[in-house]
Amino acid sequence: LCGVDLSEPMLSMARKRCADMPWAEFKAGDATKLPIADASFDAAVVTQVYEYVANIPAALAELHRVLKPGGRALIIDTDYDSFVLNRTDETLTKRILNAWDAHFVHRGLPRALSAHLAAAGFQIRTRDVIPMFNPEFNPNAFGYRLLHLMADFAIGRGAVTPEEAQTWLADFEQLGKQRAFFFSINRYVFVAGK
Repeated sequence: LCGVDLSEPMLSMARKRCADMPWAEFKAGDATKLPIADASFDAAVVTQVYEYVANIPAALAELHRVLKPGGRALIIDTDYDSFVLNRTDETLTKRILNAWDAHFVHRGLPRALSAHLAAAGFQIRTRDVIPMFNPEFNPNAFGYRLLHLMADFAIGRGAVTPEEAQTWLADFEQLGKQRAFFFSINRYVFVAGK
């Protein structure tokens, strides 16, 4: 098992979590220049990565290169145009979501991924959707966590004040109490073979 990431803190966390797994290694690297020899892997998993990579053809060429003949890749990415959210303050929501858009390169990559995979020489085996649907504002739910992450990111970008972010999140709390909270976004799964 080999994990690759640009972020040293993420690599450090992965190394700590897998300290008792001598078969697991973690390397610093870029998706467009993987620090891996040709035909090294039977399988690769790429989760929520390519939406942050500007050069998708180069990243997929690298993925193809490191897979053995007959190897397969599982790719998961989100289409942010599939985001549906019941909200009260449209203006504040737009400010936060516009700030959030700055954190990735491709907000709708899944729509173009089939063509990119084919151009890189992959054979698409399956495509599917994973709806992330939360009809309650629950601290254990994906939507709750993502909305808090979006609010914090917007504060960090200077798009909203901490007070405005708190007001935004309090609105979802209130909608939850009224049984009117609604969060949905789609992640898309592609399995492709070499």
